[in-house]
Amino acid sequence: MLLVVHTGRPAGVRTARRIAGWLGGAGVRVRVLEHEADDLGLADAEVHAVSPAAAKDAELALVIGGDGTLLRAAELTRTVRTPLFGVNLGHVGFLAETEPDHLPAAIDHLLAGEYLVGPRMTVEVTVRHDGSVVRTEWALNEATVEKAARERMVDLVTEVDGRPLSRWGGDGIVFATPTGSTAYAFSAGGPVVWPDVEALLLVPISAHALFAGPMVVSPESVLAAEVIGATGAQGSVSGAVLWCDGRRSVDLPPGARVEVRRGQHPVLLARLPAGSNIGAAFTDRLVAKFELPVAGWRGRAGLGDSAGDEEHTGDA
Repeated sequence: MLLVVHTGRPAGVRTARRIAGWLGGAGVRVRVLEHEADDLGLADAEVHAVSPAAAKDAELALVIGGDGTLLRAAELTRTVRTPLFGVNLGHVGFLAETEPDHLPAAIDHLLAGEYLVGPRMTVEVTVRHDGSVVRTEWALNEATVEKAARERMVDLVTEVDGRPLSRWGGDGIVFATPTGSTAYAFSAGGPVVWPDVEALLLVPISAHALFAGPMVVSPESVLAAEVIGATGAQGSVSGAVLWCDGRRSVDLPPGARVEVRRGQHPVLLARLPAGSNIGAAFTDRLVAKFELPVAGWRGRAGLGDSAGDEEHTGDA
């Protein structure tokens, strides 16, 4: 198994060492990334350079950190189809499967092969300028086109399947997957989409327009945004910036076109079965991570007392 660790957090290093001890005791070989090896200090671990080869043929990549660490690990595992299993040390940690308190039981399930693997949809992003492709990228959560100058709005024209949809000025636009619907797209006012729903999301960011609501479209659609630019007081024109998963950026001059379509390579996530006591269904995860107000919920039949309600909330 490959360990991908947020070594900037002492808790991440301690957790990784604990996991490596459990795995080694069970006869499982442990791999670590070259730039993390010194911090982890695992003498028996295989050290691999940072590339998809590090994850190739591994049963799982165990990711110890927050969602940002998991997105970093996805860059290694996507093309070699190694499942990711996240241990959350971050704040929300929506992509992670377990918390440190449940770690011993989670590792027992993994060692016994008691886990499920499911694909998460990705998007492929093509940047064109003057008719030529200047960059290709991908994202698990979202691709965003954002204004380059903080003091100005960026002017965008959006399209769906080659047909013009709308033009507006604003802070930008989010093109998201269902997995990314609970990330930037949600913060920008988009809907939560269950991960087993196949769809693409288009969510404007602070658009200055009457018709600028979020949209959910077919997973086979091609979404596009063309950068008109933003004109300053002295007549200068600024472009925009493309961000993929908040990790990889591309400068977009006026006239640049960004096309977003379903990715050919999904990211595989390992999940514990919902009946395993520590595995959670998506609805329960949604309640727990976003702290929705369910304390007063009394059940489908209107039964239960306040103590029962509190117990239900705690389980979520």
